[in-house]
Order: sequence, then C-alpha cells, then structure tokens
Amino acid sequence: MKTSDFYYDLPQELIAQTPIEKRDSSRLLTLNRVTGKTGHHHFYELIDMLKPGDCLVMNNSRVLPARLLGVRDPSGGHVEVLLLRDMGDKCWECMTKPGRKTQPGQKLSFGDGQLKAEVVESLDGGNKLIRFEYDGIFLEVLERLGNMPLPPYIKERLEDPERYQTVYSKEVGSAAAPTAGLHFTKEMLSRIEQSGVKLAYVTLHVGIGTFRPVKVDDVNEHKMHSEYCVIPKETVDILNETRKNGGRIVAVGTTTCRTLESFVNEDGSFIERSGWTDIFIYPGYRFKAIDALVTNFHLPESTLIMLVSAFAGKENTLAAYDEAVQERYRFFSFGDAMFIS
Repeated sequence: MKTSDFYYDLPQELIAQTPIEKRDSSRLLTLNRVTGKTGHHHFYELIDMLKPGDCLVMNNSRVLPARLLGVRDPSGGHVEVLLLRDMGDKCWECMTKPGRKTQPGQKLSFGDGQLKAEVVESLDGGNKLIRFEYDGIFLEVLERLGNMPLPPYIKERLEDPERYQTVYSKEVGSAAAPTAGLHFTKEMLSRIEQSGVKLAYVTLHVGIGTFRPVKVDDVNEHKMHSEYCVIPKETVDILNETRKNGGRIVAVGTTTCRTLESFVNEDGSFIERSGWTDIFIYPGYRFKAIDALVTNFHLPESTLIMLVSAFAGKENTLAAYDEAVQERYRFFSFGDAMFIS
C-alpha cells in the first residue's frame, strides 16, 4: 500500500484559517461506510443522528500554550521553542528554531527573564532536551508567556486562544487540539445528553507528530509517534454498559479512536488503563472499539486520512473528500466535519 494512494487535490483557499463564529454551525458531511452514501448537513444536526443508548466519547486533553518566543543569551538572537514532552526534573523535549544555534550549553531567556532555560542535549531527529528555571508553577508561567502552537498551515493570528480548545478540555498536555471536538458547544452537549446519549471522556495528549508528513513510499514502513493516553474507570463502565445494551460507541476524533482501539480487549470490552500508544491504523485494520466516528477533514497522505480510510473504506473516503472539495467545505483544524456511521 502506497502513501500516494491517499492523495487528493485540495485548493489552498479551502484550508480554514479562522474558526467560524458559532462552533456548531460548521458543515457536516455524513458518510455511510457500508453504502458510500453521503449527505450534507450542519454540525448541530448531529443530535438527530445519535440514538438513545449510544455513547459519545471525547478526548478531554487541553492544549498547552507550548510555543515560547525568547532570546539566546548572551547574543540576544531570537529563538522559538515548542514544548513537546515533559521528561521530568524541569526538562522538556522541545523543537527549536533556529536548531543549529541551540546546541547543548546554549542559555535561553523568555519574558524578560521570567523564564530561563538551558539546552542540555541534542536528541535523535533534531529535537532538544531543555531544562527550565522558573519561580512558581510552570503551567502558570506558560499561561503568561506561552502562545498557542497552531498548525503550520494556519497563517492568520487567532484572536481568542480558547477557540483552539474544546469546551470540555480539562487535562493539560497537548501540543495540538483534538480538533473534531472544536464543533461542540456546552449547550449542544447538554441537549445530546438529554436525548439519552451517554457522554464519556478519555485523554490522549496530542503530540506534534500529528503534523509530521509520512515520508516513506510504503505505508507499512512508517514509524508512528507515541502519545500518552488514559481511559478512566468511569468511562470504562459507560463503554461496557453501552456494549452490553447494544448501543453504538461514537468516537469524536482520531485521537479518541486511537485511544479506544489501543486499549480495547479482543472481545470489545474495556478495562481502566493508561500508557503510551503508537498504534498506526490504516486499511486492513480490524476495528474492535468504535461503531461510528466524528472527524474533521485531514491532510492528503497523512496518517489521519489513512485511519479514516481504514474505517470507511479508501474508495468511500476519497470519494467523500472529492465531494467535499466540490461543495467547498472548509478543511483541517478550523474546518468542517464528517460523521461516519
């Protein structure tokens, strides 16, 4: 299976640069994965597509304001640091720019010295291990000094940082938003719950690897990045009850899907778990955890469109994407959504 099998032609102007005014007014393309039939709706109509007894599962990870702009000491040259992973002892794995000028021993300063750091080690792949020095609580320092790490295809400034967070975000730790959930409002979730649909939450901290392109021609040779995820007991109980009663498990986003598929038992049941996952889902994969998927439109040749193709079928998926292009849907993080059932 070739990476090029998952290419589609996307006009640049269809890449959404800003969120629309009302979250749940985005468009929603429905796709029946058995028949390939599509439909065109608005996201708030998802309520009518869910059934009493279904379970809607969401990723409650919250995006870290992980992009730091500072200077290199003593030269004063600019530096950009993107926090990727907390390694403990005040050390983080980071991406830096310019990379060649952030070698071990280089000291850094942010916010006129409110936050100081030193590059400790160069890691495989070009990332750096950086140790930070600060007073107080690191997350509070980041809230003051950090910026949202928007995807590289978004060029416009985000006026309200909360628009790159889901309304149910809770557990801080992601380098990117689980964007399928950006369409929900608190009011919509309340209405869904009142209709007899269970709401449940998992946590997967999205890594920056989600934006990395697949660089190999053969899909089987791609090495997937690892991300930390959790299925708490409360969610396990809801999922197992849903299974027992014949309801559907509806995953909101590829991150939720990957979490559930990583920790599901062979018989489709769940137990409370946490840990790292590098699961790579592409056509040929046998789904055990989910019955339906809410997802955004993803980059050509990405691992995310491969996951969607595994669930809906490659031909169905690419045909739906072509239809979305023709119908002028908005693509990627701030774009429109799909409901695949």
